[in-house]
Amino acid sequence: MPLHYQDPLEVTTREPVRASVIWLHGLGANGYDFLPIVEELQGAHLPATRFVFPHAPEQAVTLNNGYVMPSWYDIIGLSQGAPEDEAGLRESMRYVEHLIAHEIARGIAPRNIVLAGFSQGGNVALNCALRFPESLAGALILSSYLGLKEQLAAQASAANRMLPIFMAHGTQDDIVPLSLAHAARDTLTTLNYAVDWHSYPMAHTVCTAEVADIGQWLGAVLAN
Repeated sequence: MPLHYQDPLEVTTREPVRASVIWLHGLGANGYDFLPIVEELQGAHLPATRFVFPHAPEQAVTLNNGYVMPSWYDIIGLSQGAPEDEAGLRESMRYVEHLIAHEIARGIAPRNIVLAGFSQGGNVALNCALRFPESLAGALILSSYLGLKEQLAAQASAANRMLPIFMAHGTQDDIVPLSLAHAARDTLTTLNYAVDWHSYPMAHTVCTAEVADIGQWLGAVLAN
């Protein structure tokens, strides 16, 4: 059965829009999950920005005993070497590419588009950004990890070899182990990506200090 995607939520800070941030939620959530971030980033020096918050389709998740919930792909396990739902991950990556194409059609240059994601959504956003054929503004990856690692070197886009990458993780995260985030960071740095790494004394969530750092980083990568 084909997956069903609801229309994303959109918030525009002001007109005319000069930049877009496509922000993917985590497992079991929806596009409303990060809607408050727009208000929290009001103090950041951002250009006129459209925030796009898509909703993951409903599907069964093996890790949660097959329970049907909003999910970007099936999760079999969250440990080093766990099997991956490559087909599901790539389907979500294609959907994000569709969202990027929509922003481009509305007049936003790829260099002014950031892909952001939390947890499972971060894995989708990061994999999509690293493979996208045109230069993007950056990838904002929160409390997440990197799937399809073994394929990245061969599939990485030359246009995004200098992609600004913000990665953040909680030192007390008991959902996505910190070790997975470290492994993702190390894979990227080994491939000569510049990773702006941050850790915070928090669980699987977002904290005030992190939001401040996100605002500063977004202001820098969208300053063009």
